[in-house]
Amino acid sequence: MASNVNPTVRRRRLGQELRRLRELKGMTAEEVAERLLVSQSKISRLENGRRSISQRDVRDLCGVYEVEDHRIVDSLMQMAKDSRQQGWWHSFGDIPYSVYIGLETDAASLRVYDPQVVPGLLQTRQYAEALIAGALPETAPADIDKRVQVRMRRQERISAAENPLRLWTVLDEAALRRVVGNKALMREQLEHLVEQSQLPHVTVQVIPFEMGSHPGLNGQYAILEFPDAADSSVVYIEGVTSDLYLEKANDVQKYSVMYEHLRAQALNVEQSRQFIADIAKEYAEYAR
Repeated sequence: MASNVNPTVRRRRLGQELRRLRELKGMTAEEVAERLLVSQSKISRLENGRRSISQRDVRDLCGVYEVEDHRIVDSLMQMAKDSRQQGWWHSFGDIPYSVYIGLETDAASLRVYDPQVVPGLLQTRQYAEALIAGALPETAPADIDKRVQVRMRRQERISAAENPLRLWTVLDEAALRRVVGNKALMREQLEHLVEQSQLPHVTVQVIPFEMGSHPGLNGQYAILEFPDAADSSVVYIEGVTSDLYLEKANDVQKYSVMYEHLRAQALNVEQSRQFIADIAKEYAEYAR
């Protein structure tokens, strides 16, 4: 059963605290690894929240860092326990991007740039099915259906009555022109995109082809921000075999500045909405 405790966020916070304790002790990750007879990569994964952490790990690390305050140790042990609970997405089995889903579930705002496709949070079910089937041609129908179900569940953050996710999306025109499935399906998808863009917490902008080169030509990325100031923002870059998560302030700042340039070069909100609606009408004419 899913828990109201987000295990991904718990792991991040716990990892940040363990890194802080290590730095206060003046030790490197390599020195800690040598003391515990484990690999340095394990210490790094524990600190960046990408690996599940046990209460035994916390106990051993607190011993190395000579943490004498039992209240701190107990608190960290409880965080470790919470971090091993399962989020709602675990009920769907092995999801390759489960770390991202955990972050997105707890995020307050999300800024997305996508040059190729409509972002998952704004996709219709039919578009998602056709997109996943085309992008992963060797995937079994059951696995495609599972991915689609997860995507639809993620969209509940957009439709939530209380504290919905604040979503800002910048799309390249290519994402609107690429026919996923068929033209009738694309018309429905773009009409849905126009409808979603009218929600007060959803902003959609488009960069038309005529704009030429722009800062987003290097590819898709997302910036997640969280309600708790203790949780640093994260830049997420999706990969084929592995994903990249950037949390250093300098990296987040560079991508944030790049996103501001994208927003400035894109059509404004009203122009973007009309641009999308016009392309949807083109698909409707083709479908006749």
